[in-house]
Amino acid sequence: MDKKKTDSQNFFREVQIEFLIHELKDPLSIIETGTRMLLEKKEKYGELSERQEKTLRRTLRGTRKVRQMLYDLLEIGRSEAGCFQCAYFQPVKTVYEVLLDALETVSESAFEEYGNCEDKNEAVGFLSGYGIVWDIAPQLMDTMMLQDEIKFRQIVGNLIKNALYYRKERLEIRMKQENKSLFVEVGDDGPGIAAEHHEIIFKRYAQVKEANADSALQRKGHGLGLAGALIVARYMGGDIQVKSQKGKGAIFQLILPLNREE
Repeated sequence: MDKKKTDSQNFFREVQIEFLIHELKDPLSIIETGTRMLLEKKEKYGELSERQEKTLRRTLRGTRKVRQMLYDLLEIGRSEAGCFQCAYFQPVKTVYEVLLDALETVSESAFEEYGNCEDKNEAVGFLSGYGIVWDIAPQLMDTMMLQDEIKFRQIVGNLIKNALYYRKERLEIRMKQENKSLFVEVGDDGPGIAAEHHEIIFKRYAQVKEANADSALQRKGHGLGLAGALIVARYMGGDIQVKSQKGKGAIFQLILPLNREE
């Protein structure tokens, strides 16, 4: 009886969350549309000062970020319900695009500088100068992957944004293939995670709080990003592992089958 009651409560809570997410999409769309109109229809709404335009663009990016967060939460529910849309895509290209999206979210100025790069070599040089290092196995450059690309983007995006947020100077992205699995490692040189906290960081609503630690260096958040990423990864047939010591940075390793049908 107790188990049935608990299951019923969990189901009701999940339905409430999904309903809330669904209802939030409409007001967000109104904010986004209104902001875009002010930016794009200046002949109708009037010219903007440089400061006003910059503020509106920041508002637009923030709104899109919130909308993406809502979609990410919905993807967790879709994964748990077994809903997948698999198609072939290039994981290297996708990870690169996800990195740029994360860079825009974390550092507006860095993203704008990147946008001024005139060719691929200049862009790669800029990323290197910004402390972002790529290490891609040559055989992966043309490899195709059969998975749900939206969910893949969600997982990798979460790992990269975490690394950009906690790093001091360096972010490393490594990709390789072993047998029929893809390995994506995202590492930072931030505060690191003590061994006893490796499981906690993947639990919903859990936060790591260490005694006598600098609050600016603590791993903090709402406890949803990594938890959601792990749930989705496992439903995709993979896993996420963490390698870290306190004060020595962290490496998160995503392992996924290249072909989900197998």
